[in-house]
Amino acid sequence: MVLQPGESLDETSLGRKYKLSRTPVREVLRRMAGDGYLEIAQNRGATVSPMNHKMLRDFFRTAPPVYATIAALAAENRTSEQLSALKASQRRFCKAVSASDPDLMAYHNNDFHLIIGEMADNQYLWPSLQRLSIDHARIAHTFYRVNNSDMKARLHTARDHHDQFIGAIEQRDAEKAKQLALDHWDLSRDHVEMFVRTDPLEIDLAVA
Repeated sequence: MVLQPGESLDETSLGRKYKLSRTPVREVLRRMAGDGYLEIAQNRGATVSPMNHKMLRDFFRTAPPVYATIAALAAENRTSEQLSALKASQRRFCKAVSASDPDLMAYHNNDFHLIIGEMADNQYLWPSLQRLSIDHARIAHTFYRVNNSDMKARLHTARDHHDQFIGAIEQRDAEKAKQLALDHWDLSRDHVEMFVRTDPLEIDLAVA
């Protein structure tokens, strides 16, 4: 099932489609709302979370410093097993790039950054990353739908950034990993409409 931002979900139709009663359908919708995929309003039911001006603006102000801090911590705290998992994730991402499959690229890109989040091993940043990753994946579907040479160049740069992330984390170079995260986000920010382009929030998330 493919739903657009802002689209309504009907409990009865969903129950009929998946052969479920209304109670489990409501529970699934509540869980998805808690994760940020849906919004539930009284007397209006559930709708897919919007990708509007405010959402995009808030996202691009918040994500870069959070991801940068996570990348720096990942370089400091990663294990050998996690590094191997990150390299395997990158191989899957590269295969998706070669296949020009935007859905697989978005999926494996999300997996790559979540592994970095696990490496950071920070109980406060992990929930933030999980919430951001939901909209990160939705935005990535647009980023990876390449239709001109400029977008293709950005995609290849993003792929190369992943390799550089691996190198910086493997070398435990926290500053390089942090800067790579900021550079990586500039690719996405430059890809969206100018009205959502903004500097990150002035929040001190630097690693002590």
